[in-house]
Amino acid sequence: MAREFNVPPVRFPSGGNPAGGAAGPQQRHLPTAPFQPPRSSNPSIPFMSFDVNSAAASASFSTPQFPPTISAGGATGFEDEPPLLEELGINTKQIYQKTISILNPYRINARLHEDADLSGPFLFLMAFGLFQLLAGKFHFGIILGWVTLASLFLYVVLKMLAANNGNLDLYRCLSLIGYCILPIVILSAVSLFVPQGGMVIMVLMGLCVIWSTRVCTRLFVELASYGDEHRGLIAYACFLIYMLFSLLVIF
Repeated sequence: MAREFNVPPVRFPSGGNPAGGAAGPQQRHLPTAPFQPPRSSNPSIPFMSFDVNSAAASASFSTPQFPPTISAGGATGFEDEPPLLEELGINTKQIYQKTISILNPYRINARLHEDADLSGPFLFLMAFGLFQLLAGKFHFGIILGWVTLASLFLYVVLKMLAANNGNLDLYRCLSLIGYCILPIVILSAVSLFVPQGGMVIMVLMGLCVIWSTRVCTRLFVELASYGDEHRGLIAYACFLIYMLFSLLVIF
């Protein structure tokens, strides 16, 4: 007895009929070319063309060349630039020469102090305050205030002696008093290693005060056109000023 099976019909897709004649002709999809935007009409501008190969072949890029820096004087580069301290008005050689002249009270060169500056005095005042700080005394404000008042006091005295015709201004007075305070700075440094209130520190104080007074008086007398006849009065004013600073060291 034969048994029948239900076989589903086989269906071929369009264009896939093996007979080749039942369906319509086979349709083929041709590949389309990639989209290329229109090129620029100006051939001298390669970046306007979207053809990468032609742009890379026609354009050659090189490292940009910058012109050298030209200074105001016409020299190239920064080799001829003045040093930073010179631009700030700080002459280290002049400060050194003035300091050496102060250290020798018998050979003082007053011509070095004709060009006044505050760089050296500020350095000495900061050193004075630092030595006082090491001794446990915070005197920075007192030192700067006393130097300003002392310069103003000596300037007024010199103006009164010269009948308002002197050639020393307040700036030069401040410079001279600041440089001549160097012996007091040395006294402040030595006092860190000497017992306070003893005979040694008192003798050193007297020597340093006389040293500062002699140097400051001689500078004022030589730089002022009228100071020779008032040497004693100028020396007395200088003695009072440096005696006050020495008392900061002792007490």
